[in-house]
Amino acid sequence: MAVPRRLLLYARLIRFDKPVGTLLLLWPTLTALWIAAEGAPGALLLAIFCLGTLFMRSAGCAVNDVFDRDFDGHVERTADRVVASGLVTAGEAWAVGVALMAAAALLLVPLNALTFWLAVAGALVALAYPLFKRFFPLPQAWLAIAFSFGIPMAFAAVRGEVPVVGWWLFAANLFWVVAYDTEYAMVDRDDDLRIGLRSSAILFGRADVAAVAGCYAAHLLLLAAIGTVMRFSWPFYAGWAAAAAIAAYHFMLIRGRRRDECFRAFRHNQWLGLAVFAGVAGHYALT
Repeated sequence: MAVPRRLLLYARLIRFDKPVGTLLLLWPTLTALWIAAEGAPGALLLAIFCLGTLFMRSAGCAVNDVFDRDFDGHVERTADRVVASGLVTAGEAWAVGVALMAAAALLLVPLNALTFWLAVAGALVALAYPLFKRFFPLPQAWLAIAFSFGIPMAFAAVRGEVPVVGWWLFAANLFWVVAYDTEYAMVDRDDDLRIGLRSSAILFGRADVAAVAGCYAAHLLLLAAIGTVMRFSWPFYAGWAAAAAIAAYHFMLIRGRRRDECFRAFRHNQWLGLAVFAGVAGHYALT
């Protein structure tokens, strides 16, 4: 097979054509960077965190597909993934994932030791996630930790420490990730039950919609508390209000528990993250 054809398969492996996952990681990381730097960070830091987010999300997709290759073919949404369908071997997927992690590691060279060790911890949590779906009843909570590590890393890179506000932002993000990944899990619930995988959608059962709404509420309340303590100005609250409206829209989408509407709600979360970031960036632009 020609090299360009394999590169296209590798692009599918790392979900290059599906940037939503990268954006869900990127917006809270940029929000933390702006708060840590009290405005726009330097170009180098911005490039490091944008590329690092892309590389690590891509590596996570490759590794996840290796672990899940015996399950993905039995799930409607993932049946055409390149490892499960045999178009890319497990060895190739590992090689792509390791190469991307190495590239992300090189980005850490200009940063301090605390940022490096936080990155190592975040990578280990992310790599363990596929295994948690086998036995842990709430794997979305583990994923939430992995998807939130960019926040303390941003503070560490800018300030050399993670202040209290950084951990409160981390906590707020945990609730958001559980909310949107439960929407994602609702898409696959029937298939996951059949093949024996765990998810929050299965754990919550008929309380799934209420649980998602509760996580959104916790996320928004924690963000409002952070805004109050940080004395953010009106652009932050405009972004917060937009995020709240988006969360309400997602609630309307998932009430019927239809697969396509739940998946639509999940994908739409990129706009909620953008709204929060825009509010924070807007505040610092006016100060």
